[in-house]
Amino acid sequence: MSEEIRPWGSYLVLSDEPDHKVKRIVVLPGKRLSLQRHRQRREHWYIVHGSALVTLDDHTLTVVDGQSVDIPQSSLHRIENTGSENVVMIEVQTGFYFGEDDIERFEDDYGRV
Repeated sequence: MSEEIRPWGSYLVLSDEPDHKVKRIVVLPGKRLSLQRHRQRREHWYIVHGSALVTLDDHTLTVVDGQSVDIPQSSLHRIENTGSENVVMIEVQTGFYFGEDDIERFEDDYGRV
């Protein structure tokens, strides 16, 4: 297992099986992931540490450590660290395909749209 560094933080794949993938994701203070959706998977986010703003389709909600969010397949979503500490979350992906090319970006602070 090796950590993947991204402009918003990093992730580490903890499990990669035919029926699921599990990642430990760290989002740095003031950073956010792209507004995106996935056609072939759904996600469950469990916040281990910190406070984050989650966009899920037309809604935004604040999540803190101990809370979780379910991201249905094909839903627009994003997580943003609005705090001063790292946000750490566990992401469980389930569905049919878990490749990084199943990310359809709509907005991105890092020019990846």
